[in-house]
Amino acid sequence: MLSVIQAPTPFAVRPPAALALDGQRQSYGRDETIFDEGEPAHRLYQLISGSLRTCRILRDGRRQIEAFHFPGDVFGLESGATHRVAAQTLSPALVRVMPRPALEALACEGGDLARRLLELTTDSLRRSQDHVLMLGRRTACERVAALLLDLAERTGADALLDVPMTRQDMADYLGLTIETVSRTLTQFQQDGLIALPAMRKVLLRDRQALEAMVD
Repeated sequence: MLSVIQAPTPFAVRPPAALALDGQRQSYGRDETIFDEGEPAHRLYQLISGSLRTCRILRDGRRQIEAFHFPGDVFGLESGATHRVAAQTLSPALVRVMPRPALEALACEGGDLARRLLELTTDSLRRSQDHVLMLGRRTACERVAALLLDLAERTGADALLDVPMTRQDMADYLGLTIETVSRTLTQFQQDGLIALPAMRKVLLRDRQALEAMVD
């Protein structure tokens, strides 16, 4: 499980009238749905503690995980009126909920809020592009290595990773089968790149080798 991290309000500079936009905090248990694909996108969310996935169900019934989110991440930002994906918790989570119409009205006034929303949109687009590149160009070993390194970077872990997602979650994100993910992790362990000391924990033993794999 990820440790609780108190995330700052995403819009640090606000006029007094906008203080209410800090939003209410809502708690969720493991494997709960925050919003479903196709629901009206009336709110913006920030993850304060815990972890979650955003995903969609493809026409053939398969699940595609679009992204994993960690403390401090803002999610639910849509260009249209409805959510393109569902948001589901991987662990118990605390979420800040902010009304979208009020945020959009303030963003139209420009300033720090508009810049911050642009940064969030740009970062989301970059991650989506990286994900598409990974699915289209990388081998199974490269995909798993990239995910482990991304987890280390985003959670601030040095070597020992708390991995909140299941092997199936990893497979649905990486576009692989669960058997391929498990086989790749076992191969990494045999090669001395990682250790698997406990359930949902990964120790990065040779980070440089993993980084060389994805360069």
